[in-house]
Amino acid sequence: MKNIVNVRQGDVILSPLAIPSTAAPLEHLTLALGKVTGHGHRITSGKAALLEWDGTTYLRVSSDNAVLSHDEHAALVIPQGDYAVRIQREYRPDGWAPVRD
Repeated sequence: MKNIVNVRQGDVILSPLAIPSTAAPLEHLTLALGKVTGHGHRITSGKAALLEWDGTTYLRVSSDNAVLSHDEHAALVIPQGDYAVRIQREYRPDGWAPVRD
């Protein structure tokens, strides 16, 4: 695997991680929908697949790269590789909470 780092866009963070062989493919390429705006973080070009296993969503980019797009953020080029898709969290006085995009 190439030397890959975390990728962040709004409330979504992609972390390099091997995808379990039992992960099931999903029928879409929407990584997350914004809770406030409803805008989606979506793969809009490149060869990619979303998979799910044990409550975790994974992204596999098979082409040299893929583009992650969102209406309110600059598009990001995601290098080839496997990633865990997570929603970033922030600390508040009452505890940890998902970042709202």
